[in-house]
Order: sequence, then C-alpha cells, then structure tokens
Amino acid sequence: MQLTLRPQNKTVPLIPDRPILEAALAAHMNLPHSCKGGNCGSCRARLLSGRVSYPRGRTMGLTESESQAGDVLLCQAVALTDVVVEAREIRRVSEVEIKALPCRVERLERWAPDVMGVYLRLPAIEDFQFQAGQYLDVMLPGHRRRSFSIASPPHDAGLIELHIRKVSGGEFTVAVFDTLSVGDLLRIEGPLGHFVYQPVIDATMPLILVAGGTGFAPIKSILRHVLESGVRRPMSVYWGARTEIDLYQYAWLMSRLPHFVDLRVVTVLSEAVEESAQHRCGWLHEAILQDFPQLQHAQVYAAGPPQLIAALKEHLPTQGLPLEQLHFDSFDYAPDAQPRT
Repeated sequence: MQLTLRPQNKTVPLIPDRPILEAALAAHMNLPHSCKGGNCGSCRARLLSGRVSYPRGRTMGLTESESQAGDVLLCQAVALTDVVVEAREIRRVSEVEIKALPCRVERLERWAPDVMGVYLRLPAIEDFQFQAGQYLDVMLPGHRRRSFSIASPPHDAGLIELHIRKVSGGEFTVAVFDTLSVGDLLRIEGPLGHFVYQPVIDATMPLILVAGGTGFAPIKSILRHVLESGVRRPMSVYWGARTEIDLYQYAWLMSRLPHFVDLRVVTVLSEAVEESAQHRCGWLHEAILQDFPQLQHAQVYAAGPPQLIAALKEHLPTQGLPLEQLHFDSFDYAPDAQPRT
C-alpha cells in the first residue's frame, strides 16, 4: 500500500499496521504534527481517497464533524488501502537535511526518580544541524520510534542533551533507567518538528517560555539559544510541575538569573498546598494570566502535556494574545511497549 500526498504529488510506501504519519516521517517528509498521541490536532489532514481505521479509537484531536467532513489524524489513522491525503503545506523550518544517524551514549544523569538526562555523541564526521525547539526520534525495532526534544542549543551541539521521563510500561524509557549504559549505541533520526524559536524585530516584545514537566527540554534549548546568542529582550520562564522534586533542573535554571538582568523565572507546583518563597502553587496558565493582564504584544512558546497546551490556547487569548503568537509543542507520554495495531 502507498500514501500519496497532495498537492505535492509525492508518493511513499505505507508501513503495515502503523499510523500514516510514521510513513511520512520515514520518507523524511516533515509534516505538521506535535503530540503524536491524537490530542493536539496538529496533524489533521483531509482524506481524499482510501480507507483508514483508528485502532485506539478516535481521540480528542478530531471531532465527529471533522471526521464526517473527511478529516483524519495522521498520527493515529492506519491505512486499510492505498490513501491519498491532502495535508497542509510542508514547510521546512530550515534547509538542513533530516538524517538517520548512529550515536553513542556519552553520559547519563539521573535528575529525579523518573527523569534521566541522556547525552548523545554523534559521529565526528557528521554535521547535525537543528533549530532551537526541535526534536529527534530514537529508532526502535519494528519500525517504531520514540520522540524526544533536544534540550541543547544549536550552537552547542557537541553533545545532544535529552530529558527522558520514565513511562510505566514503556519499553524504551524503562530501558533507559534499567539497562542503558554509557557507550551503548542508539540510532536517531532528525531534526524534526515545527516548534522553533522565531526572532522578532521589536526587542521590547516580551518572550514568555512555558514548560510543563519534561516540556522543559525544548524550552531550555530556546532559552540557551536566546541568552547565549546575545539577544536582549524581556524574558520570563514559567515551569510547572506537580511537586518540587519534579523541577529537576531548578538549580541550573536559577543559576542563569545573576547573569541576565532581563530574565525572570516563575515555578508553579500543582500539588503544593501553600506558596513558598521559591514556588507558587496552582495552575501554570493562571500564574501567567495573573502576571500579564495584557498579552497583545507577547510571544509565547509552550511545551508540555496536552492539558497544559489546551489551557493556554483557551485562556491566554482572553487577555489579548493573538493565537499566531502562541507557539506550542504538545507532549503525549504514550506507552511504547508494543506497536500500535
């Protein structure tokens, strides 16, 4: 079976029993997508011909009316026949090539009970270029892949830094904590994704970086890129987690403050019963709304679970934020123990 993409008129083979998006990514088509869990709707496209199924059921990223109109979620839909799909324009965020490369584990750092820092070294002869905010895929047997945001900035890519959360039942993430060792060989593919920092001309335009859990990884890449490139504009980092231990790089983040007068850090704990000198309690989007009554001229980059992204999309525009100034990467921590069938 094959996938034909309109209006580009590109044809690629489908991967049996796997979502359509995976075939596109395997063919180095960087189609719009984000969470890969069927929640954010970023990969919604129009099915022009052919039949698909949803082995996990239709998810929140696709409404009944959208389905009846012929839309499909490429990250969830499995083709039953040849399919022709009309997708949004493939916009390469850079001119760099998407590469499949071997790499070795250079360093492992356990930052929290369920968060591991993994540092990968690529072959010296390979040039791996990416933009701040993008991600890569770790390739697994059986045409499977797990996506992880790159936490290092483009100008410091000697080691690729990943923040990996242990997912119950996750074959790869459990292995990272139990069996992965320094020197082990992995295979990656990237860079991928449209969540990238976009410079602005107006240096007074506030930059608000929002992270939920390990959504801090791409936010760290953007933060380092902006700060270490000499850009000077008002910047606020909002990092939300359940408990203090989940702010696994809090010390590193706070160490940036003395060096950059334009930087402000706010941490919010959803399970805290009272505020402290270091952290607020409550919901992350509410803290932003309290601090920014007017958001017309702000630029927001957010990465984290679908619930966080949904709350930001719903509430920030009520205080003036244009949706085109909200850039997001929706994480979905789906188990990877078995292929979806």
